[in-house]
Amino acid sequence: MQRRATIFAVLILNIVLQSTIVHSIQIRGIIPNTAIIVIVSMSLLRGSTEGAATGLIAGLLQDIFFGVSFGYYALFGMLLGFGVGKINKGFYRENYIMPVFVCSISTLAYESCIFLTGILFSGNTNYLYFLINLIIPEMVYNSILTILIYRVLFSINSVLEEKEKYKRKLFSIK
Repeated sequence: MQRRATIFAVLILNIVLQSTIVHSIQIRGIIPNTAIIVIVSMSLLRGSTEGAATGLIAGLLQDIFFGVSFGYYALFGMLLGFGVGKINKGFYRENYIMPVFVCSISTLAYESCIFLTGILFSGNTNYLYFLINLIIPEMVYNSILTILIYRVLFSINSVLEEKEKYKRKLFSIK
């Protein structure tokens, strides 16, 4: 229960920061998508089930605050969290190269899916322009911020795991 409340608080904080402060650190009109970073980080730390749940909630919050249709970002966030969570088993959590790499690839995949499904609604087919002017700069920006955000989420996750370990020992029968 405490884990769910903490993750929900992190997601609420993320959406507040995404809609306020993050806009002030834009470079050439590009702002980082911190929701992708949070989804990837939680998926790598906790696995596909919690990654999918984190992606679903983060996506729903994005739909409410930024979206035009309900469930659009939620679907992609859930799929991203589930997919990234599948690779967390052989992953050394203290390694910061893997989250940066996975976040880069995830940003490419997520934003490409958003663009390609957007073609169905708008008819804009200039993917190369979109890739060069939006996706690649956002990949770089997200990769840099991943180091900071992953470290914070890693610390939060460690504290929560210690509390859970203590509770399991408290109620275990010997």
